[in-house]
Amino acid sequence: MNTKEYIENLRNELREHNYNYYVLDNPTISDFDFDSKLKELQDLEAKHPEFYDANSPTLRVGGEVTKNFNTVVHEHRMYSLDNSYSLEDLQDWEARIKKMVDGQIQYTCELKYDGASISLTYENGSLLRAVTRGDGMQGDEVTANIKTIKSVPLQLKGSYPAKFDIRGEIVLPFEGFNKMNEERIDIGEEPYRNPRNTASGSLKLQDSAEVAKRPLECLLYNITGDNLGIATQMESLEKARQMGFKVPEAAKLANSIDEVLEFVNYWDTERHNLPYETDGVVVKVNDLQQQEELGYTAKAPRWAMAYKFKAEQVSTRLNSISYQVGRTGAITPVANLEPVELAGTTVKRASLHNSDQIEKLDVRVGDEVYVEKGGEIIPKIIAVDLTKRPENSQPTQYITHCPECNTPLERLEGEAKHFCPNYNGCKPQIVGRIQHYISRKAMDIEGLGGETVALLVSAGLIANYSDLYTLTKEQVMPLERMAEKSAENLVNGIAASTQIPFERVLFALGIRYVGETVAKKLAKHYKSIDAIAKATQEELVNVDEIGVKIAESVIAFFASEENIQTIEKLRSFGVQLEVSAEKLANQTNKLENQIFVVSGVFETVSRTELKKLIEDNGGKVSSSISAKTSFIVAGDKMGPSKKAKAEKLGVPLITEKEFLQMVS
Repeated sequence: MNTKEYIENLRNELREHNYNYYVLDNPTISDFDFDSKLKELQDLEAKHPEFYDANSPTLRVGGEVTKNFNTVVHEHRMYSLDNSYSLEDLQDWEARIKKMVDGQIQYTCELKYDGASISLTYENGSLLRAVTRGDGMQGDEVTANIKTIKSVPLQLKGSYPAKFDIRGEIVLPFEGFNKMNEERIDIGEEPYRNPRNTASGSLKLQDSAEVAKRPLECLLYNITGDNLGIATQMESLEKARQMGFKVPEAAKLANSIDEVLEFVNYWDTERHNLPYETDGVVVKVNDLQQQEELGYTAKAPRWAMAYKFKAEQVSTRLNSISYQVGRTGAITPVANLEPVELAGTTVKRASLHNSDQIEKLDVRVGDEVYVEKGGEIIPKIIAVDLTKRPENSQPTQYITHCPECNTPLERLEGEAKHFCPNYNGCKPQIVGRIQHYISRKAMDIEGLGGETVALLVSAGLIANYSDLYTLTKEQVMPLERMAEKSAENLVNGIAASTQIPFERVLFALGIRYVGETVAKKLAKHYKSIDAIAKATQEELVNVDEIGVKIAESVIAFFASEENIQTIEKLRSFGVQLEVSAEKLANQTNKLENQIFVVSGVFETVSRTELKKLIEDNGGKVSSSISAKTSFIVAGDKMGPSKKAKAEKLGVPLITEKEFLQMVS
């Protein structure tokens, strides 16, 4: 056997031992023997660098240092999940999906592990890269750190698709977390607060050798990609196990919501015996074709629901109420609490939402209040212990003036919140709008963070987001923690943002109620900022999914002379204020005012591509058939009840080929 073959055989043997130990929890070799073989491989690789393998078992010890984590766009978006907290929520969800798909619906029930989300990409059986969830559209590449986690296969077993993503959770088991804390206490360091935050923080450590010291695990649950040859979620979990991934065994197939609830009730108690943190159950439609039919909302898949276990509650004293001003001028009251431990973190503050909520709960300073984490993320006050209320207690008087600029507050009819109307003179609003403008989903300006924005405003260098484009390296360098290189990166990052497409610029402007989805709708319909600025309220309301409230807000934004001047400044700096010619070239109005439902399995193009073709040609995609539906693009395996409904309503069915002829 030559040296190359010997090295390859040794690598394969170590991979198998690693899999037996960390995935199957069934070691077939002693730690001493494993370490001896690993040392032998390290020595051979050092002597023969020509046989380097990026996925060698020796690289799990780490050593690679990453100064800056590259931002990577997810090939397949990582959606968040809608949450439910009761049987009624699950029943409502089931009723919605039953209207949209035919046939019996089965559900996969899986435990929701509380860690850091990760997306692993494999090509030809080898780990290509690992990317954090980020904002769902893009995340940070942390491949070097993920390679140190022993339960992540660097080379897959058996058969596998040529290329795919697999999603999961990086978790820190309780046993390892407690051991880490014991070691920290021994050397006089502060213990880590909880396993989830520690796991998440581990992914962004610069030295992968430090990550290798942490007993992290990777639990996988979702294969994503094209032409995978998988029909159901349960089948995909089994396929992932066969490829060598650590897939939790708790998953169960349920034939009804009642069976889902049995699973939830069992694990609500049994989860306390698990080695990892869990905070609920994820329920998914099992059939992948039905998943595709159901599709996605702007934020979450329609085919999945997270059922959250009952939130933990504690009581503590309310010391004071302060008021924060948001970028839109909205005032949020904040409860400042006596610090208390809740779900693994120390809680000092909780949201009180608005004046109605304060009045409803009759919350007063000095009260003993019950706090829980809403969805186990944001703490909120849910009740007051009236038996402990001080005798001299006074009802809370909501503020009447802005806490930052002292402008009298306004509360519009139908609004829950009070607002500061001093749009261009209230510092938190100015800072907040610029912070929104530079954010990842908006202009994504590299080298510029929220704290730096506040410093720039305080220094008088900028008063709105158009001023960013006037900044020079020399102006920025005197700022706190700003070296020459970082000042250069900031100015370059601002200049690069002029290439951001119009729909994201429109979102970045911070027009009230114009979120990502609305910005896309407006950009698609009007094609330019000038056309939107000229639109009447009646015209705006006629745009798909644009209501009166949004239309009024858009009109008010463009009625401001200061906003118009800001937009003109952006135009002068080359910011994209219209849809690019390249994008327009691929769009027509052939399907204008027509509504399509896409159903079944297709041969020439994927369902996603079909929907894009409909929208690019001016049509609208609907998830359910109604009298307003113009056509149903019917593929193979279209459900009989959909066909029956189409016939009853007189909606024509067209084939994939007929549709492609319509838009060709």
